[in-house]
Amino acid sequence: MKPLSYTQISIYQSCPLCYKLQYIDGLKPKDKWYFSFGATLHLCAEYFFKVRVPPPPSLDELLDFYESSWLSEGYESAEEETKYRAYGREILTNFWQIHHPDFKMPLAVERMFYIDIEGVKLRGYIDRVDKLESGGLSIVDYKTNQELFTTEDLGKNLQLTLYQLAVGQIWQLPVERLTLYHLRSNTPCSCGPRGESQLEAARQLVFEVAENIARERFPAVENQYCPCDFPEHCPYYRQQYMVTEPELTRQGVLPGLIAAEAVEDYVSLQARIKELESQLKEVRQMIIDFCQTEGLNRVFGREHAITYKLLEKAGFKEDEIRALLEPEGLWGRVLSFDPAKLKQLLDDEEIAEDIRNKISTLRRVTAASPRLWVRRLIEEE
Repeated sequence: MKPLSYTQISIYQSCPLCYKLQYIDGLKPKDKWYFSFGATLHLCAEYFFKVRVPPPPSLDELLDFYESSWLSEGYESAEEETKYRAYGREILTNFWQIHHPDFKMPLAVERMFYIDIEGVKLRGYIDRVDKLESGGLSIVDYKTNQELFTTEDLGKNLQLTLYQLAVGQIWQLPVERLTLYHLRSNTPCSCGPRGESQLEAARQLVFEVAENIARERFPAVENQYCPCDFPEHCPYYRQQYMVTEPELTRQGVLPGLIAAEAVEDYVSLQARIKELESQLKEVRQMIIDFCQTEGLNRVFGREHAITYKLLEKAGFKEDEIRALLEPEGLWGRVLSFDPAKLKQLLDDEEIAEDIRNKISTLRRVTAASPRLWVRRLIEEE
């Protein structure tokens, strides 16, 4: 199969069907401004650090490159694009002021990797790799998320884990720091390297995703990004895009109803059932209370009669049975107090008759529930 990337693995994890639609069926997702905005800033960060020898580009050079590299796709209006274009200049100005004075050449910028994991090819691009004074390596990945990253975000970020695997294979040097660089605030959010157990879990995940893709397992899975750009292909949303007339001819199981009307009728009927069940419960209790107060077993209406009975469930109290059987050495026969075993004991003629009689005298009413039966008077007449 073709090599996988972190993006492909992430999409498959969120929704296997969405992966299939994009990477197998070749459907193109819609342009979105935040992808364009993030890509533009990534290009500028790469331009700033990817120099043959110091110094890095001047601020004017960086901003000129920004203007020439600006991606316009996905913005909903000219006003929105203008606002973010100005915002990007502000971000890059701060970026330059932070990194220009103490500029250090990275070990690698926008480094492509192609590695093997459990027989699965994994490829991708790492934004930046720095060599630390200790001799170890630091991996930096630029992000344009709105919020800063938390410790939990850093700890579970699969992309950083896969990058550590790649860097370890490429340079054979220890990775000592992982960083998600928050471009909007120019804040590096860093943590230590992954342990072997987390790296192994990532290898296993890559293998499992590849195996599922090879076996063509592409179920639709709802997640926080639903609906995606392909709702007309999704079983959770496709009905909204069906043509009305063909639907009528296809839905023989819903005579006289189209699906949209059936949905509303179903919800309406459910609400009515709940309301009626509540009313039925109130009226039932009124009849039971009346019968119990007046000592009645039957009440009559104009066309129907209702018979009332209090059904009693007989049983035994465990402490009483144990006190009787334990001295006789019979408690082990009904351990855990299984009523079925106790019944077998009562039927066993090898047990002394006086013991069986004493057990019978211990029978008590352990539960009682009122029941009502309806009878139609007209049919009786």
